[in-house]
Amino acid sequence: MTAPLSSVPASAARHPALDIRNVSKTFLVQGRPIEALSGINLTVEAGAFVSVVGASGCGKSTLLRLILGLDRDYSGEIRLDDRPVDGPGADRAIVFQEHRLLPWLTVEANVGAALLHSGLDKPARRRAVAEHLELVGLEAFAKAYPAQLSGGMAQRVAIARALANRPRFLLLDEPLGALDALTRLRLQEELKRIVAHEGATAILVTHDVDEAVYLGHRIVVLHPRPGRIAAVLNVPEVARRDRSSPQFVALRDQVLELLGVVHAPAERGEAGERGAVAGAETAA
Repeated sequence: MTAPLSSVPASAARHPALDIRNVSKTFLVQGRPIEALSGINLTVEAGAFVSVVGASGCGKSTLLRLILGLDRDYSGEIRLDDRPVDGPGADRAIVFQEHRLLPWLTVEANVGAALLHSGLDKPARRRAVAEHLELVGLEAFAKAYPAQLSGGMAQRVAIARALANRPRFLLLDEPLGALDALTRLRLQEELKRIVAHEGATAILVTHDVDEAVYLGHRIVVLHPRPGRIAAVLNVPEVARRDRSSPQFVALRDQVLELLGVVHAPAERGEAGERGAVAGAETAA
């Protein structure tokens, strides 16, 4: 179940797409099978920024693990550029909620660690590190250690490290979830800018519906137990620019309604007149 994307960069056509076909995943918990994901079908177009939202336990992080190739025990198929994903690869990188920087290494050494097996010589690795620290605005902190950074700065280092190998896909598992509200808003802007600059295809897992709307070209809404797609919604470009726009507010309310957080307005037509989201599809 997919919908055409709005405002995907034209330059992104040089990158491959991700195709998830009827993917289901079951865990054994105390000897009992627990279905974490059921019948996930999703195509992520090259250059897209896709937000995935859902309640805790709906399989969002599990889906990222499968895309990364960390877990191959599932049914269905995940294809990257029409090739099966059969394990981890340099074409995919992930940023977690915790920055996971090595405390004994400097900022530049943490970013450089991602390039140790890249095949680049030392001068090329140094250039790549410097370029990505400049990209995240931390070139002046290259010699600093993680303990000397704020939470937002450390997370920007983690983003630079993830992008150092120029991955085709950037997977984001609640990367801003541990930050204070103001830092989170600033880093949302930075994240949007950085991903667009790199031309990466991004998949963001978040509990923050406003964040999902502001960053994503599309929003995938998951329902839990087992995790399944409830809807795939297009994000109007105006909603990605203006959080106060009627389109942003209408889409946020629609996602919250799908998540069962709020109830549908008595007059659904009024919500549509406020700026209903084009291209919304409810999964079969």
